[in-house]
Amino acid sequence: MAVRFLMREPAEASEWAAWDSYVLNHPESEPFHLSGWRRAVQEAYGLPCFWLGAWEGGVLRGVLPLVKAPAPFGGANLTSCAFAVGGGILAESEEARAALAAEAEALGLRLGVGAVELRGGEAPEDWGVKEGVYAGFRREMAETSEKRLLQIPRKKRADVRKAMEADLKIEHEAALEPFHAIYSRSLRDLGTPTPSLRWMRALKAAFGESCHVTLVHGPAGPVAALMSFEHRDRVMPYFGGALPEARALRAYDRLYWEEQERAAAKGLKVFDFGRSKFGTGAFDYKTHWGFAPQPLVQRYRLVRASEAPDVNPLSPKYRRFVALWRRLPLWTANLLGPHLARRLG
Repeated sequence: MAVRFLMREPAEASEWAAWDSYVLNHPESEPFHLSGWRRAVQEAYGLPCFWLGAWEGGVLRGVLPLVKAPAPFGGANLTSCAFAVGGGILAESEEARAALAAEAEALGLRLGVGAVELRGGEAPEDWGVKEGVYAGFRREMAETSEKRLLQIPRKKRADVRKAMEADLKIEHEAALEPFHAIYSRSLRDLGTPTPSLRWMRALKAAFGESCHVTLVHGPAGPVAALMSFEHRDRVMPYFGGALPEARALRAYDRLYWEEQERAAAKGLKVFDFGRSKFGTGAFDYKTHWGFAPQPLVQRYRLVRASEAPDVNPLSPKYRRFVALWRRLPLWTANLLGPHLARRLG
């Protein structure tokens, strides 16, 4: 087949604007496809980024954001998109999609990575498929608060009503520092290394008003926190955490309810509850809200590795690490976490 597309990154500000315009107008896009995600990754982690565009006569026909990120046990992978739960190829034709996949594989060979991983989008049928690990949860919000309450199953709806009556204060547009303090404690308790505050600051700087933090205050101070992204017609609660005392206060229920109310008031239509692993408490929690799980498929192409990338904490090879991390003093986890989180992208 004759060469039809020129594969390259945007070369100037106007081309980056065209990139973001393409992403924002594509119905399958995620915030991770935007140029702001690249800026945040480079600012916080200093990793090589390759935002591949399929250009035809100066017109963008498809995009693929890639990050060369360290693998947990050595080496590196080329991932779309690192530190994200989505990404992958966006294209308007099969030809552009195939060209981007071929260029990603060729780039992986040149860089000598273990594998090329796409966490969303489509790829040629001969790429490997990883499924049965994650499900996504997304639905359109009803028009009014009363109807949105009725979207929630009866038992969870009762919990939400009790949370609305509790002595809790909601703070929108909150500061990053109290959010990160709660988030890091929550991740330590789950056995997961915490990303640095620098990463959160880089995301906020890159996404501006499209990224916001919400806190729930209990009688003694903040107990639950959430960083969310707004993209196209939806809100995506992305980083969330809570202190142990939040459970009795139903602070998580109040947090997610208020996030829906805020989004609806701004004219957003879809609540994207993100992805969760099958068989986890987070998975069950989202189904209790009435969200139907949508199984997700990830695709990969092995380059030097002999098996697909796997950073699933439920995997047997991670269980001992998770158990150890949960026992660390919080200050130790916060000191070591950002260095390890860089390898869990």
